[in-house]
Amino acid sequence: MASVTYFVVVPFNKDDEGNLVSGEPKEAPNGDRARRLAQGLADNNAGAVAFSRTGDPEAGEFGDAQVIAIFGSVDLHALQG
Repeated sequence: MASVTYFVVVPFNKDDEGNLVSGEPKEAPNGDRARRLAQGLADNNAGAVAFSRTGDPEAGEFGDAQVIAIFGSVDLHALQG
């Protein structure tokens, strides 16, 4: 299968201890829309990040995420794993 690029936005909020935790990821149709969605989500959350990942979903192989934009407070380490 050919490579596919996914554009994803993840909002962040603080838990009861004040730690940043990631929210539900949202898919966007392109990088520009991902950036605008992240900016909008950051207005109502602690922050948001927009990124893309390219790979072969059939094989389950994807390259590293490429950050498009970060707004507000985010913890990129919370997305790993």
